Amino acid sequence: MNTPRLPPQPGHRPEIDGLRAVAVLLVASYHVWFGRVSGGVDVFLLLTGFLVTGSLVRAAERGGFRYGAFLGRLAVRLVPTAALVIAVSLLGARLLLPEVRWRGTVAEAVAAAFHHMNWHLALGSVDYLARDDTTSVFQHFWSLSIQGQFYLVWPVVISVAAWWATLRGRSARRTLLAVLGAVFALSLAYSVLMTRADQPWAYFDTGARLWEFALGGLLALLLPHLNPPRALRILLGWLGLAALVLCGVLLQVSTVFPGHAALWPTLAAAAVIVAGATGSPWGADRWLTLRPVLYLGSLSYALYLWHWPILVLHLETTGRNLAGPLDGFLVLALSVALAAVTTPLADRIVAFGRAGARWRPPVVAAACLVPVLLATGAWTARMDADQRRLEELLADPARYPGAVALPHDDPGAYPDPVHPPPASAALDLPVTYDDGCNQPTSGTEALTCAYGPPDPDRTVALVGGSHAAHWFPALAEIAQRRDWRLVNITKGACLFTDAPQLYKGEPYTACAEWNANVMDELRSLRPDAVFTTGTTTSRDISAGFGEEVLVDGYVDRWRELEDLGIDVVAVRDTPRLPFDAPECLAESDPEGCAVSPADSLAEESPLEGAGLPANVTPLDLTDLLCEPDLCVPVVGNVLVYWDSSHITATYMRTLAPELERRLPDSTG
Repeated sequence: MNTPRLPPQPGHRPEIDGLRAVAVLLVASYHVWFGRVSGGVDVFLLLTGFLVTGSLVRAAERGGFRYGAFLGRLAVRLVPTAALVIAVSLLGARLLLPEVRWRGTVAEAVAAAFHHMNWHLALGSVDYLARDDTTSVFQHFWSLSIQGQFYLVWPVVISVAAWWATLRGRSARRTLLAVLGAVFALSLAYSVLMTRADQPWAYFDTGARLWEFALGGLLALLLPHLNPPRALRILLGWLGLAALVLCGVLLQVSTVFPGHAALWPTLAAAAVIVAGATGSPWGADRWLTLRPVLYLGSLSYALYLWHWPILVLHLETTGRNLAGPLDGFLVLALSVALAAVTTPLADRIVAFGRAGARWRPPVVAAACLVPVLLATGAWTARMDADQRRLEELLADPARYPGAVALPHDDPGAYPDPVHPPPASAALDLPVTYDDGCNQPTSGTEALTCAYGPPDPDRTVALVGGSHAAHWFPALAEIAQRRDWRLVNITKGACLFTDAPQLYKGEPYTACAEWNANVMDELRSLRPDAVFTTGTTTSRDISAGFGEEVLVDGYVDRWRELEDLGIDVVAVRDTPRLPFDAPECLAESDPEGCAVSPADSLAEESPLEGAGLPANVTPLDLTDLLCEPDLCVPVVGNVLVYWDSSHITATYMRTLAPELERRLPDSTG
């Protein structure tokens, strides 16, 4: 029998709470036990589009809505729980995470509080120098940030479409169908293209996710006109649930979303919504509306917020990558318990915030964020003060000799703290990064920044990838003494060669274009010398290398420079560590973080006996970084590495005098 479908009313739809429960359980369980992404977040995005669009359309048809009031009500409903989770997570990070991750954690807390965590992560995903081997306790806020940005935009879209429909004498719902259909098509097309071109960026890109909200909005507008037979609705409900549960099993969501693959969980959720209340004991809604499921659905927001930091801190303290059956269950149980406590507390705050004057909701929401902002500000001020005290000690070279202490450095001779502090080592970069002079992996322009006098004795160009760029502080010291003009032309993960390169296993076409542009720039600039890396010690198989080599195309590039009358200083690549140096120091002493240079360097430099062009001078400066048989991350009380392979700017400055002594006469 065909059970008639009533148009959706503003009232509660219990099966949607059940769908929320399924989605949050999928998200949490996949995170805890499988280290995978389930597609459950996409369900939340669709539901947000469905519910918000329906609410706004009904308000517009009743005469309109106030933008500020809409955002205020949302803020007072969402911010209190989020602020509490952020505050508790900050405390957990301070107690349980290594000091090296504190500064990044504070920045992530601010990004989470102000709903731009997705862009924070997107920028990190394309930043070659960003650490990608640690997980933030606030990483899951990316989806809430996208939702927050949606809340800012969607009321404008609805109100403008309704105004245009009224002006043209057309149906508001039909106009909205056209507008949301266009948003859906354009965003989905963009999502597919961006996922193919740069999936890590696309995963966090609001524009690549907007179609999921639009699909929910289209569903809200079309649902009153959908009236399939009850048998078909029963089938749709179970097919939707089954597809949703199997999504994370059959798809590697974290690497193929959010392109067309994300249609799987969103359409599965849409099928459950279309199925609705079937009135049958065999319908999926019968199980979605069971009291325990509905209760879990009512906790879904808080449960989503709590499960991730609890999991991350648990794995950090146990040193594991995944939870086991028992401890994973305890993580989920604790998350549910915290959600059960915080949800009614947040409900009371919501009730208080919505009672009384119109100004109360945004004020109450903002007040909830004040403790978070005070905590992050105080923590940052404390770290900055510690940093300044260390910098004052640097004035005494006997306390921080750095490379001068080699050979035979005695770590026990330095009672002062290591500089730069491991917690802020990732900030100890060449000034060129702050100046925007290093091209990121996605760019192709040969960004050129010149330092020094306009009429110099010599012009030296520093060219290559990040392992060329980290020599800038030493060269800058020399350039200042020698009256050079130092020109920086560098790009992340891009070697100065005419040979094809890979980045993360894919052809690095942006690097090839950048190299061609660099040669055009050098032909115009005609520097006296180019300082660049002569080998690579990369062990990254996805980059195409597995040991220290003289990269194909290096010598051909140097011959091109020889034809231009430009000398080349080819420095042997720096040794690499099999771990992050600051994090190792947080858990061990320098000797416990020592490795052999042979772990990443060839027995003999590949530059030796390579038949180099006459314009090339090879330099092997390994002895300024390591003892003959040992590389430690701290030399002369100065931290050598700020990650596993890049040298701190402070250490580079300490080896400048010896580098200057070894430079060829051609550099002046």
